[in-house]
Amino acid sequence: YEPGTVVMFGGDAEVTISEDRTKKVAGVVSSLPAYLMNSHMEGVTVDVALQGRVQCKVEGNISKGDMIVAGNTPGVGIAENNPQMGQVIGKALESYSSTDIGMIEVVVGRM
Repeated sequence: YEPGTVVMFGGDAEVTISEDRTKKVAGVVSSLPAYLMNSHMEGVTVDVALQGRVQCKVEGNISKGDMIVAGNTPGVGIAENNPQMGQVIGKALESYSSTDIGMIEVVVGRM
């Protein structure tokens, strides 16, 4: 998966690309992980940010501080300020407003 892709637990692999409003959110694919857990394991092919600051694919209207959840477009986050337990990827550190897919910095693991 490309950096910034929202992933969830499930599917044939340990993580897979996210589905709309999933409660199985795992994190966001990172291109610059600060620490790689389980890097010694064979078959680990994707670095997932579980905590911290990371670039995240998004679309729609997002204000700094909004909670980000998996949107209708697989692997892309959207703003949702009344999420259900398990849906939150993190909080937006930047605003964004476009129907096109873009990237913003998100604090993963924060509600």
